[in-house]
Amino acid sequence: MGQGQKGSSDKKEGKKKRDESPAPEDGNKCRGCRFPLLVALLQLLLGVAVTAVAFLMLAISPSLLTRETPHWAGIILCLVSILGFILYCITYVPDERTSMQFIFKLLYFVLCTIGLVISVLVMAFAGHHYSQTNSFTCEQVGEDCVCKLDQDDPIARTFTYEGVGDCEVITGTLTLYFLIQIILNLAQALVCAVGAFIMWKHRYQVFFAGLQIGSPSTQNWQKV
Repeated sequence: MGQGQKGSSDKKEGKKKRDESPAPEDGNKCRGCRFPLLVALLQLLLGVAVTAVAFLMLAISPSLLTRETPHWAGIILCLVSILGFILYCITYVPDERTSMQFIFKLLYFVLCTIGLVISVLVMAFAGHHYSQTNSFTCEQVGEDCVCKLDQDDPIARTFTYEGVGDCEVITGTLTLYFLIQIILNLAQALVCAVGAFIMWKHRYQVFFAGLQIGSPSTQNWQKV
């Protein structure tokens, strides 16, 4: 009788352990709630913000150059974020057994790296133009605003901004927009660096992306 009771208790303990076994999977799901969804969401918000500020800058004067209105940087980051959302929706398979999953993860890593480089370039351009506009001496000439770096130098470089009714927009509003672009692209570069670093460190396979439907509750995914 004692052995029968012992065997029955062992079965109950074994069943209890099996019921508690999905805990590691829940941990993976929790990580999936934060990455890549959070990174992709931040990339989307920053991309939209950079694009919006760039178009506001372009509305000041049509003579502004493309490098001065970096809407292209924001659009690229929006595409990276969309790829991150797609990656989140793909069912995770350990060891990257699906080619689609591998391709999307590789593209996400490459585009995050490109976004990081582009953001650094935008910061360099915006910082250069910010220092320039801070040193401008401008005067109104018809419907244009003509600015010089040194008013006393007869051969100093002249910048003409067409369609500007008030030169205060160039020395004030445009300068503020350049400063905002520096801050936004700095945050954008940091987010892209985090996304690329996590992908590289974990070799594209240790975080949970999406929901695994129909998988055994006792399956444990291990880091490789």
